[in-house]
Amino acid sequence: MNLANKILSILKLSMFLGLAVHQSLHAESVEVALAGLAYSGSASTISNRFPYTQMYEEQRKVAGAPIFQEIYQGINKSGSENISIKPQIDELKGKDQALVTALVLGSETVSIEQFGQLNKLMVLIRGQAMFFDFKSMNIVRSYPISFAYVDLLDHTPSKMEILERVKLVYEGANDKPGLINRFVNTVAKAKLPRQVSRYVQITEVQIKPDALNVLPDYIKSEPGAVETWAADLVGEAISTRAGIPIVPYAKGYAIGNVMSLRVSDGAVWELKLPKPDYEMSVEFSGFKKVKFSEVEGGATSFVYGAYSGIKIQEPLTGKVFLEAPLKNGETSVIPASQKYVDDFPHFYNALNLTFVKLAQILDGKVDEKWIKSATSVKNIDQQISQTKELIKLCK
Repeated sequence: MNLANKILSILKLSMFLGLAVHQSLHAESVEVALAGLAYSGSASTISNRFPYTQMYEEQRKVAGAPIFQEIYQGINKSGSENISIKPQIDELKGKDQALVTALVLGSETVSIEQFGQLNKLMVLIRGQAMFFDFKSMNIVRSYPISFAYVDLLDHTPSKMEILERVKLVYEGANDKPGLINRFVNTVAKAKLPRQVSRYVQITEVQIKPDALNVLPDYIKSEPGAVETWAADLVGEAISTRAGIPIVPYAKGYAIGNVMSLRVSDGAVWELKLPKPDYEMSVEFSGFKKVKFSEVEGGATSFVYGAYSGIKIQEPLTGKVFLEAPLKNGETSVIPASQKYVDDFPHFYNALNLTFVKLAQILDGKVDEKWIKSATSVKNIDQQISQTKELIKLCK
């Protein structure tokens, strides 16, 4: 065989192998229908719980750019190797499962706090990138996502000004992807195993008085709201960094382990939450602010500390994988020119990073140096090791 024929043979083989790999990847992708935007909880409560989101959704429909369309195009553009997205559930007829995904909103928080002549506007929207089987109405996977936007105004914000900030929460701000793109990215990267995976759920939340007193009123707006907020914070930190789904907190808008959804097209669905293989308990114990040093220019450095605890166990056997009190401190510099200081964002940062760092350790992304300073538990190395194995089983 001459050189030209050898090269031709190699090229043909390469093309064949490339086609085989492409077909293999395509064959392994899971077909999932897109439901678009959905709201958790009873349909009668949605207008009160999501007033600005509904206004924003209607604005986009009138402009000819519905949210569903942006999500669908975004997922297709991402080129996911795991998921083949379909615009209609009817396209999945005849299959054993009819998997559907939706951006399920859990809460919309708009807070206005006055500090002298200034008004601090905060918009926080939390949700889930949720996958469920439309035939059995069982939730298959759920990944918590959220976005917060904070602005400082010299006047009381109007309704339209608040709506503009809600738009930024969904579409992104300060070079950060908004809730829509976060959902798109989560769906594109999600892996839906053929076999039944193991589930983790935050089943118990305790907020000690010392911690509760520091939390702003908008978090404590109604019974159960603070526990749901805490579960969402921990769940998102662990799900995003450790790469595992988290079953939604059942004491929020899921009653009797059944979650009610209303989709944008008006349909109402009742979804069943899977029974967790592993239960997670979370405790927020308190916060502490300590002056650290004076820095150049008259600014002051403070350490904001958050104290919490976590427990992960298998309910069937009672085996405890991880049980530890945690502490984490983060340094913030407050300029001398800043007359009014809102401590809560700094405390929140310390608290959130507690579980971000823990999740990164459990996923093997960082070394375990931090955890040894964050807890006094003597066998923490052993606990971390066995919890890492648990994380692998849940992916």
